[in-house]
Amino acid sequence: MSNWKTLIIRIGEKCPEYGGTLDFKEHIESCYSLIWRELDQQEDEHQILHFLLQCAEQLPHKSPLYGTLVGLLNLEKEDLGKLVVDNTHANLQEAILTENCDRIRVLLRFLTVLMCSKVVQPSSLVVVFETLLSSACTIVDEEKGNPAWQARADFYIGCVLGCLPWGGGDLMEQVPEEIDRVLVGIQAYLSIRKHVYDAGFSIFVDNSSSGLNANEKDFLEDLWSRIQDLSNNGWKLESVPRPHLSFEAQLVAGKSHDFGPISCPEQPRLPSISTVSYGRQKHDADLKYPQRIRKLNIFPPNKLEDLSPIDQFIMEEYLLDILLFLNGCRKECAAYMVGLPVPFRYEYLMAETIFSQLLLLPQPRFKPIYYALVIMDLCKALPGAFPAVVAGAVRALFDKIAELDMECRTRLILWFSHHLSNFQFIWPWEEWAYVLDLPKWAPQCVFVQEVLEREVRLSYWDKIKQSIENAPGLEELLPPKGGPNFSIKAENGQNAERLALSDDLKDLVRGRKTAREIISWVEENVMPVYGLEETLQVIIPTLLNIGSKSFTHLITVLERYGQVIAKICPDEDRHVMLINEVSNFWKNSTQMTAIAIDRMMGYRLISNLAIVRWVFSPANVDQFHTSDRSWEILRNAVSKTYNRICDMRKEILSLKNRLQSAEEATTNAKAELEEGESKLSLMNGEPVVGEDPIKLQRLKTSFDKAEKEEMSLRESLEAKDALLFRALSENEALFLSLYKNFSIILLDRLPEDSAIGTSRSLHSDWTDAMTVELDESSGMDIDQEKGLSNGRKGSDTYNLSEIDQWGLSTLGYVKAFTRQYASEIWPHIEKIDDEILSGNVHPLFRKAVYCGLGRLADNQ
Repeated sequence: MSNWKTLIIRIGEKCPEYGGTLDFKEHIESCYSLIWRELDQQEDEHQILHFLLQCAEQLPHKSPLYGTLVGLLNLEKEDLGKLVVDNTHANLQEAILTENCDRIRVLLRFLTVLMCSKVVQPSSLVVVFETLLSSACTIVDEEKGNPAWQARADFYIGCVLGCLPWGGGDLMEQVPEEIDRVLVGIQAYLSIRKHVYDAGFSIFVDNSSSGLNANEKDFLEDLWSRIQDLSNNGWKLESVPRPHLSFEAQLVAGKSHDFGPISCPEQPRLPSISTVSYGRQKHDADLKYPQRIRKLNIFPPNKLEDLSPIDQFIMEEYLLDILLFLNGCRKECAAYMVGLPVPFRYEYLMAETIFSQLLLLPQPRFKPIYYALVIMDLCKALPGAFPAVVAGAVRALFDKIAELDMECRTRLILWFSHHLSNFQFIWPWEEWAYVLDLPKWAPQCVFVQEVLEREVRLSYWDKIKQSIENAPGLEELLPPKGGPNFSIKAENGQNAERLALSDDLKDLVRGRKTAREIISWVEENVMPVYGLEETLQVIIPTLLNIGSKSFTHLITVLERYGQVIAKICPDEDRHVMLINEVSNFWKNSTQMTAIAIDRMMGYRLISNLAIVRWVFSPANVDQFHTSDRSWEILRNAVSKTYNRICDMRKEILSLKNRLQSAEEATTNAKAELEEGESKLSLMNGEPVVGEDPIKLQRLKTSFDKAEKEEMSLRESLEAKDALLFRALSENEALFLSLYKNFSIILLDRLPEDSAIGTSRSLHSDWTDAMTVELDESSGMDIDQEKGLSNGRKGSDTYNLSEIDQWGLSTLGYVKAFTRQYASEIWPHIEKIDDEILSGNVHPLFRKAVYCGLGRLADNQ
């Protein structure tokens, strides 16, 4: 990389806050001098400015430095400043029309710092703010707009407010009346918009019967109050560098350019006043304009007492931007996160921000493994501080695990077990030994059990047993030790016939017999004598036993003899029996049970409807609140169905693009052929070729080939469309079956007067039934050196009844499944309403579904 490129990327990283010796001013001057020399030597100034703008977008926490750099360039050559402004305008307009939220937010911030550096006229910036404000007010207007798209309006207002820490003070100095008008408009907008309280997307469930959480400030209201505090404080803050002030005497002589107007897309019209159509559009809006962070308040306020509310917001913006733009370079990401140019410590805020993203609902921005790797790298980058902070966060979340959303609980289990596997499985388990005194269904007990089970998957049983030697009693929460459970043995005389059949099948497999030959043997020698059920109970365990040595062995058996399994288990009833056999064979290994069933579904040996039926069998339902075994299998089944549909949609989109190209190629080839044929003339009744005959033949061949390719693609597209239609029908049947089963078991098992609440709240005063000592240090008072907490050590009691805990867990999973696959559920919601929700169902079940969809009840 060229020296000037390296210097632009690394600008500001040698200032005192980074441990260097240069200050902002000296570093900016060095960078400016080198860039100016490059501009003198290169004719293409666009390359340098393009790279500068790219850095400003992808390293937005340095935007004040880049804005100052552009301001200095603008002093020497106004055309350069004008070019930057024009490019920024084009990029911002494109981002708004394509609804690229990240780019809109970052470019507006960069535009603000350009204003501070006298590159953009303040009045032009205010016009941009007013355009966004006007669009937002129109959206939430009940008569002229579409309140279902309030997410877009809130986003626009959030962007305007988010720019003010970078330039609010300058705007107040230069155009006080105009910026006051914007602030009054924002206040008016906040008075007409609806307060946002999405209980279905809250990481911690609302356990208060009074519903106080619903009355707390939402994200936009909270940001507005922080900006008001900042304004009252004279726009003074510590977290935003203001390097342009060092060059103010120079920059004031520069020419400020007009930014030009922007336009916002029109919101879709609301097709009707029904709650279903409103809910669909609201869901679409929330997907396009998602809330960037749902803040977890893990630590007590005293850990962040040095940070003002606006500084906390800005630090979160910095950290989220780094996570976003450096997601492909985790080590670079960690390095930037620990080296932000701020004069205060922020390890606790950094941990809260990362965990907020890891547990973000409905989906984290990136795969959870990314956040896991960043946390690991931060622990290595700050070995004296961050590991203790992470440990404190884990303890705090563990203390509140009963209030944690079920999906977040699963993510936390997966992350924590993976994190420990990278640090030699070291954890002070004796702190959590008290869970043995709790009922087996208590959330904290289940959490420890599931973490240990996941650790065994990542290592081996003896190693994990050794890791908990300081709390030996926890050994009873370890999963069973052992391999497959092959019950056809010679020890039991009753199994003699089955053993003989099993040995015969093994001999056939060893003899490399084909699947067709084994099917013939089953149909001729086994099925007529023993019947279908007993044949299945012998053939399936034997094949599983042959493939039990490793995952590769299992795949080989399924690929070679999957036809045998399909012949024995041709319908849904037999599929359920097949799953039972797999579950019994791998009863000591949840991991292998899930893998085997998942692979069988992949080979179409098991249907997703059969998996749903098996999951809701009485034996599994009884364990809904004590084990993740059934839920993991159900998640895999629904995810695989969903992924198939996503893959088909991608293939169809690709085919459509290829077909469009093929149609253009056919049209061009036909035009060329017709042009060649038009040059034919007749002489004495005989055609005379005006073009070269060989060229004409080539054109005809090219046209035939293009036409054939177009027809082939059209047929492929029609076939894929048919497959997608069938897959969507199967998906509808899957969700109908899933919700039908949920409604039946909840209505049968959960009493109307359950202690977990009534229809007014998914989780009412159930915490009052818990005599758990949750002091204010649920955020944990951490010993910085030893990473130990001063929290609870004793034995706690858990008085919530088992049926109520079962109900809480099951309702939590209803909400989690609904939220995760809401995009696939909304197209079928009328049918789900008609066949399930409008019937005799438990009110808490209906509320859980509505909660997961973010849908208003029909009477609201």
